[in-house]
Order: sequence, then C-alpha cells, then structure tokens
Amino acid sequence: MEQMTPVVFDLRTTPLREVNAALHAPGLAGEFRIEHPAGAHNVAVGLDAPVTVTVDGHVGYYAAGMNQHAEVIINGNAGTGVAENMMSGSVWVKGNASQSAGATAHGGLLVIDGNAAARCGISMKGVDIVVGGDVGHMSAFMAQAGRLVIRGDAGEALGDSIYEARLYVRGNVASLGADCVAKPMDAEHHRELEQLLKAAGFEDDDTGAYTRYGSARSLYHFHVDNASAY
Repeated sequence: MEQMTPVVFDLRTTPLREVNAALHAPGLAGEFRIEHPAGAHNVAVGLDAPVTVTVDGHVGYYAAGMNQHAEVIINGNAGTGVAENMMSGSVWVKGNASQSAGATAHGGLLVIDGNAAARCGISMKGVDIVVGGDVGHMSAFMAQAGRLVIRGDAGEALGDSIYEARLYVRGNVASLGADCVAKPMDAEHHRELEQLLKAAGFEDDDTGAYTRYGSARSLYHFHVDNASAY
C-alpha cells in the first residue's frame, strides 16, 4: 500500500488559526505535519477525525486539547494542559510535559516519554496516561476513572481525593494524598499494566516492579471522623 505524503504546514508562514481551521475541515483524512511551532499555544486542538498529525518542535499551552479520534505526535516538549479534555485517539509527547497533562480527559491514550510536572492527570475521567519519567505533586488529584502509569517517581499528595482511577508507580512516592492507599497487584492488574506499557513502547518493564494505588473509599460519604481529610 502506497504511503501518503503528509500535508505540511509551516507556522513561520501560515497563521495557527488557519492551520487549525484546515485540520477541522469536514471529511478530513490523511497525514499532516506542523513545522516550526516555536512554543505556540493551542496547536492541533479540537481534532475530530482519524488523522495523524506530527508536530516537529516544542508547543505551548493546551496542545492537542479536546482530541477525538486523531493521533497526535509532538516531537518536543509540551506546555500546560497537553491533551486536556481528550476524548479518544492518542497524544504522544516525545519530550517532557508541563503541569496538568491530560487534565479532565475522558478517553484515549496520552504518552509522555519524559517527565510530567504537577497535577498530571488531574480530574482524569477515563483516559490512560503513561509517563516515562517522574510526575510532580498533586498528580491524579480527584482522578475519577482511567489509569495512570508512572515509570519514575511521584511527587507529594499523589492521588489526593481519588475516586476509581488506578495508579501504577514503579519508583518512589513522596507522599500519598487523602484517601489514596497502596493496593494489591492481582493477576488482572499485571495484565492491565502490561498492556498499557506495551501500548506506550515500554514492553520490557517488569510489572512486578510496580505498586498499585487507588481509593480507600473513606471520603465517598462525609463522616465527622474524616473531617480533617477534607
């Protein structure tokens, strides 16, 4: 099958508004490449088609936000809120990500090869996030559903006020947030983690080196004995 030549947009000469408008065209298909983003904000946001978009360089705030169906590859670092509110598809950051990566995302797969800053996966609602390095403080705060895999260390207050999301950490955790506890790694969890690592290109990891964390469910209903945890 003949490989399609990507349509190339150069942000040095084409305004970002025009690029995003082109990527929102009805019936869009194929492969696209965005060159020289130079840290621009809102690159490749709101995609709603099964296309592949490769961004060659660093991006600013909210890159690939609200993504549906598309595969977005960022060959660089990403600023605040990459893949924010993603619904489906995939976003792959080949470098590091700033704070709030994958915030409120409902579905799809977010992979960050490097480190992610504070609040990674905040209020996640079904997305799968795999971080190749460390995450900062308050990651998975109020995480409702989905899975967060951290191959490195986690900062303070991991999983604070967590609901039913599953967290897998290979490294050290500085501290756990309210209602977040370590949980057993059963056979289903090893299988689940193995699939996530494989999807993110880390299939050589030993799932036995990971600890699972989740909700103790003590904050589901208010009780005066737990008042200090709110």
